[in-house]
Amino acid sequence: MYNPALLGGSHDAADSEVTLRGWVYNWRKKGKLRFIILRDGFGYLQCVVFQPEVADQVWEAAVALTQESSLEVSGVVRAEERAPGGFELKVTAIEAIQIAPEFPIGKKDHGPDFLLNHRHLWLRSKKQHAVMRVRSELEFAIRDFFQSRGYTLIDSPILTPAACEGTSTLFETEYFGDKAFLSQSGQLYLEPAAAALGKVYCFGPTFRAEKSKTRRHLTEFWMVEPEVAWLRFDGLLDLCEEFLSAIVARVLDRCAADLERLERDTSKLLPTTAGSFPRLDYADAVARLRELGSDIRLGDDLGGDDETLLTAQFDRPVAVTRYPAAIKAFYMQPDPADPSRALAVDVLAPEGYGEIIGGSERSDSLEHLERQIAAHDLPREAFEWYLDVRRYGSFPHSGFGMGIERCVAWICGIPHLREAIPYPRLINRLNP
Repeated sequence: MYNPALLGGSHDAADSEVTLRGWVYNWRKKGKLRFIILRDGFGYLQCVVFQPEVADQVWEAAVALTQESSLEVSGVVRAEERAPGGFELKVTAIEAIQIAPEFPIGKKDHGPDFLLNHRHLWLRSKKQHAVMRVRSELEFAIRDFFQSRGYTLIDSPILTPAACEGTSTLFETEYFGDKAFLSQSGQLYLEPAAAALGKVYCFGPTFRAEKSKTRRHLTEFWMVEPEVAWLRFDGLLDLCEEFLSAIVARVLDRCAADLERLERDTSKLLPTTAGSFPRLDYADAVARLRELGSDIRLGDDLGGDDETLLTAQFDRPVAVTRYPAAIKAFYMQPDPADPSRALAVDVLAPEGYGEIIGGSERSDSLEHLERQIAAHDLPREAFEWYLDVRRYGSFPHSGFGMGIERCVAWICGIPHLREAIPYPRLINRLNP
């Protein structure tokens, strides 16, 4: 499909004379006709070359074109119901910029390793083009959501002196004779910023050295994390709902053609835009899972199969709340009604996509955090600056983190996170 506004400056593009630059996405021949599908980064347009109506050099240039050759093409736009998008270009001139050799990615099926080895070229496919456009729109929707609500963007550091959620998944690097680690999260840096600015968020790359090969894990991924002063747990649950509802609605509105190209059943996303997500206490979730055949027990974290089984009961994301404190991060606020549990939430996407948001109310007690740091065997000196937030004007606050790739995969309906990021980094992949 092609947006006619990109051709003639308005939706009334028929009979406009235009010159476009791009690449040959595909082509076919039919007697004295050559049909060239032009790809220019914005969309796809069928260009028609009719031998009797063009100069010999134009026809010869059209015949010489190969898949992914770069070119400049001129012609007259005309309405054509049979063409993708309802328009085509009647070609009058062609200038080949470069004739490409045989393109490595053909029409036959290729395995995932082959496609990932050629990721720099695979991005040119219609499906990957659509996924990247959805990702871009999602990121703008996220930024607009927070900026329009008075949040301040805080650029948290990528190099950090200590872990945020345990030391087993850190990437370590040498830092001028000392140790540093690639950030697992910007949260610890957002909490002091919330004391200064009230409502803040960060948006950037994060790194987890988990030796996992599941479809839900990457070693480098992008995460958005808001942190809000004076926000209690119930307000955090409301924020999660409002946030997901708004960004999904925007993508559905602005990326309809891309989602259609991905053959995404968008009716499965519409309930999310209505908000009002089911909220399940962790204990109730475990009981329900056991009824559904899971062998999970109280005290266990939900695994991927459990998340899939649980969310199959709902048509929209579900929020599981108040997990055992022992399986959650050190900084979470204990539930006043049962201190063995944390005021934590995981928002699980339907259709088997699992956790897309994890958040909590943060502990505002200096003494509790000191005990937690010791219990988790974390280096006290590395967290003194963080403890200062509780020493000087401690306050209730809450926040969450959402991995962009998990959200993109869910919205697009793609099975693996490796397609939701331009250049995936996996346990066994660092190239291209």
